[in-house]
Amino acid sequence: MAIGPVQLIVLGFNHPEFHGEIIAELERLRESDTVRVIDALAVHKDADGEIEVQHLSNLTKDDAIELGSKVGALIGLGIEGEEGIDEGAIAGAEAAADGVQVFSDEEAWDVLEEIPNDSAAALLLLEHHWAVPLRDAIARAGGFRISDGFISPLDLIKIGLVSAEEAAELHAREKEAVTA
Repeated sequence: MAIGPVQLIVLGFNHPEFHGEIIAELERLRESDTVRVIDALAVHKDADGEIEVQHLSNLTKDDAIELGSKVGALIGLGIEGEEGIDEGAIAGAEAAADGVQVFSDEEAWDVLEEIPNDSAAALLLLEHHWAVPLRDAIARAGGFRISDGFISPLDLIKIGLVSAEEAAELHAREKEAVTA
């Protein structure tokens, strides 16, 4: 079975107030076959930078440990504290020994370092089902991915895709979340 394009999204929360809305929206997207949540973790970082990890799913803790954390393996973080971090590092080292190098030193992304102290983050590993036909058409045409990224609402004003009012509202929500 072919897998669609996979993306790791890291969402920050200064004072998380999770009421199930995010999980419900991800479930709606899964039911519509738009995306599949491969893995999801909540990472809480205290004021001293100490990390606590929680699996965001309906799996039991034992099931999550048995299945492993795909996000944890990608970023070298384990669901079981220090032991899990070591297991994630070992899995990464084994992949590197087999000739797989996910990121070069220039491309390395220290996800955990980017999470501010005294905050939380949701790390979502999503498979984009909607993009499979497009990706396959691009491959048949001899194309390949060079880069990708999300565009800031402020940059969308510059190209005329959204109004200044719409972007200001989105930016205010982002800024409010950061300063709250």
